[in-house]
Amino acid sequence: MGLEVYHRKRDFGVTPEPKGRVHRAARKGLSFVIQKHRASHLHYDFRLELDGVLLSWAVPKGPSLDPADKRLAMQTEDHPIEYGEFEGVIPPKQYGAGTVLLWDRGTWVPDSDAREAYRKGRLKFRLDGEKLRGAWMLVRGWGDKDREGRSWFLIKIDDEFARQGDAARIVDAMPRSVASGRDLDEIAADPDRVWHSNRSVDENVRGGSVEKARRARVVRSQIPGARKGRMPAMIAPQLATLAKSPPHGEGWVHEIKYDGYRMVCRVAAGAVQMISRNGKDWTAQFPSLARVLARLPVSEAWLDGEVVVMQDDGRTSFQALQNALGSGDEKNLVMWLFDVMYVEGQDLTAVPLEARKRVLKQLLEKAPATLRYSEHFEGSGDEVHAQACRLGLEGIVSKRRDAPYSSRRGKDWLKIKCALRQEFVIAGYTDPSGSRTGFGALLLGVHDAGGALRYCGKVGTGFNEALLSTLAPKLARLQQDKPAFVNPPRGYDAKGAHWIKPQLVAEIAFTEWTRDGTVRHPSFQGLRSDKKPRDVVLESPIDVDTVKGEATSGKAPAKRANAVRKSASGAASDESVAAGIAISNPDKVLYPEARYTKLELARYYETVGERMLPHLAGRPLTLVRCPNGWKHCFYQKHAKAGAPDALEQIEIRESTGIGVYMMANSVTAIVALLQMGVLEIHPWGATRAHLDRPDRLVFDFDPDEDLPWDRLVEAVGLLRTLLDNLGLRGFLKTTGGKGLHVVLPIRPDHPWDVARSFTKGVADLLVQASPTRFTSKVAKNRRGGKIFVDYLRNSEGTTAVAPYSLRAKANAPVSMPIGWDELATDVRFDAFNVRSALERLRARRDPWREFSEAADQVVTSRMLAAVGLR
Repeated sequence: MGLEVYHRKRDFGVTPEPKGRVHRAARKGLSFVIQKHRASHLHYDFRLELDGVLLSWAVPKGPSLDPADKRLAMQTEDHPIEYGEFEGVIPPKQYGAGTVLLWDRGTWVPDSDAREAYRKGRLKFRLDGEKLRGAWMLVRGWGDKDREGRSWFLIKIDDEFARQGDAARIVDAMPRSVASGRDLDEIAADPDRVWHSNRSVDENVRGGSVEKARRARVVRSQIPGARKGRMPAMIAPQLATLAKSPPHGEGWVHEIKYDGYRMVCRVAAGAVQMISRNGKDWTAQFPSLARVLARLPVSEAWLDGEVVVMQDDGRTSFQALQNALGSGDEKNLVMWLFDVMYVEGQDLTAVPLEARKRVLKQLLEKAPATLRYSEHFEGSGDEVHAQACRLGLEGIVSKRRDAPYSSRRGKDWLKIKCALRQEFVIAGYTDPSGSRTGFGALLLGVHDAGGALRYCGKVGTGFNEALLSTLAPKLARLQQDKPAFVNPPRGYDAKGAHWIKPQLVAEIAFTEWTRDGTVRHPSFQGLRSDKKPRDVVLESPIDVDTVKGEATSGKAPAKRANAVRKSASGAASDESVAAGIAISNPDKVLYPEARYTKLELARYYETVGERMLPHLAGRPLTLVRCPNGWKHCFYQKHAKAGAPDALEQIEIRESTGIGVYMMANSVTAIVALLQMGVLEIHPWGATRAHLDRPDRLVFDFDPDEDLPWDRLVEAVGLLRTLLDNLGLRGFLKTTGGKGLHVVLPIRPDHPWDVARSFTKGVADLLVQASPTRFTSKVAKNRRGGKIFVDYLRNSEGTTAVAPYSLRAKANAPVSMPIGWDELATDVRFDAFNVRSALERLRARRDPWREFSEAADQVVTSRMLAAVGLR
């Protein structure tokens, strides 16, 4: 390795490229860089640091996230490490003349000895970049036409970062520089400007135009009320509460309610992520919008808006949006933006709405027509609503003008619709009749407070022939024998019914609810792939008179400001609010060795709350309260006087009488637990819809203290194999301690005693199969280097720590859902903590994303017999 060839090919008196040198001293961490290079042809230069230089390959098509794509990578001369900071224009008649864009950068870790693997031509490694992450490999292709061995292939290894189809085309979805946010044309237009990563933004734009400097950072001054801080990994959207009528008073502003897909957008150094309200990355579905968002005059921002299709009459149409997504036609796509939560190092979530919208309007001042600022209207909400309905719009959203941005559903945002309309879960369909093809009607339901799916009627209108033909196969693939409804239709309503797994969500317009709880005159509007079936509940409009602190005069902002200034007397300020819960003593440190404060932990639970809810809602809880820090804790099962209003309660008959338990059925309730000093949250394995029958089973692998990690990995692997043979699928998570949990979602068919016997039978089989690995001894001093598979958590009233729950241990470890492919690394104890968990939520797909789909697993008589029962 060396730079002789690199130096020989360049005239450093002409080219702005760095001359560089071979770095003999070891550097901390190995860097990698990818440069988009438009020379005689467009290609991507892939560079890995090794032995003081950058090994380099030219990849004509650029990297792909699809493991099936083997991208040709032609090896070129080694480059100096300093080249990893180069972005600019190589002059004509110089080697490689053209435009260079810094497309990605980060660090890489080889899976084995890098020098030996490189010599053999099979180099496996992990990337941790701003765009590329996870496992990759470079494989040399020894062909007859390549006797020097310059031809390699760059291949993505299948892991949680792999993608297929359009989602794999990351070079198209994220075309801009990670350093300057520019594209190739903008770099070519400013040939005298060379990017250096060790300079500030202002230093890099010196010599460019005032407009370029403005584009690099449109927000320069501190915004009143903003908090300085690093860009969050994720900001969940604020949701509106359905209201019967608009609120009154000068303290409210009113916006049009759009009929599309809600998206929060993360803009960072020219790269954009568009994330739906259920946390899925939709960037690949809207590439044209992502490109214009990336060109906004800002280097870092979080934006909130709605993607729609605009019709000729100026209205938005959800059905037209569905058609556009199906055909890939983006020409009528528009994004209405109505909020900004973070910009240029400033957290705006505590800033009043009106001030946030002023910042947003400034950002969009010169944006193209596909990005539009959502204006608001002052004055009478009734008049704004009436006019919206006369124009045939969906409705309005009324917002408190002085309210902060809160990632939850609350009463600071109210939605008032012109007609009844909401989402329903599809759990069945009927046969077509007459000339109808595909299916007759869809059977609809919503979840009640306990999580049970309740039948609400059927819809047979709103379908065209194209929709009937495309939806019918989807329904057929989801068929199952039993209804998912707890109150399935009977008699005539059930005639010709086919039951399906409740995995599809439909938007339905209707005229009213009947007395028996079904919809009247429903009309199908479209499928909602941006919403999770388990989140679909009955929307009951509130009366605006119940909105606490209703703004009835211009004095409302002052009243709110005065109220939050009471922090000196012990109350929390607006800056100490998470999910609408005021956090008392926000600076109190609950994990002293990691310096995590009560407010930080509350905001952690606020962020992960949507992921936790499916594992908490409707379930009685056992809590570990540590109001003075993790070293001083106590258990609490029963609700006591003064329990937060956000927590729902349930009465359960116990041996000593009636016990009143708490349930966390919202993100607000989860944060309310933290406000109580709760660190650990342990739910039952059953919901209140059927407390006598569990809907999940837990195998707790509790190893001897000194057992090495690889022994534990082997053990859970054996259980996985056994479950596979039985036809069951388990999901893996860390405990935040020394063990691992394997969790099985099941249909609640069996009582607790059968569930416990089944899990004991599985554990006994493991002991019989490998007595050197497993033990049936509960006592820790009798385990002797073995693993106890704890099946005792599958008894009525027992609990297991919830996914994403904190643990009352040093460094704030988290019980983290993981994929089976992640067992190569020891992830016990505090491998996942508050900060790493939040970063993981942004960077990785949810390894439990199919958990709800697996909830229909049945423990059959054959399975019971296989473990020695019946």
